[in-house]
Amino acid sequence: QVQVVESGGGLVQAGGSLRLSCTASGSIFSLNTMGWYRQAPGKQRELVATTATNMMTNYADSVKGRFVMTRDNAKNMAWLQMDSLKPEDTAAYYCNAIGRYSITLTVFDLWGQGTQVTVSS
Repeated sequence: QVQVVESGGGLVQAGGSLRLSCTASGSIFSLNTMGWYRQAPGKQRELVATTATNMMTNYADSVKGRFVMTRDNAKNMAWLQMDSLKPEDTAAYYCNAIGRYSITLTVFDLWGQGTQVTVSS
């Protein structure tokens, strides 16, 4: 069993900042890609940022220069620092973790429960 848990969402005014955290725990042999996605009401889930084990990070164009994703491979944790927030950043934010289970070495691709970010104008 592997669990993915996010935290850190909340309500913030436009221009403000929030920091999201994600922890993957359990029977993990290796953790490859960790990513942040978001889904606004009535819209499809979209990529925000992903980081591979080599720390290469990809960002959605809409968040470049405002959001920074970091990761600690030893702790199986990732963070999303969100600055200069805009009302259009309002969404449920989800952490995704892709890796392999210990013992069986089968691949897992898991999502957290999501954390709500609301940016008021």
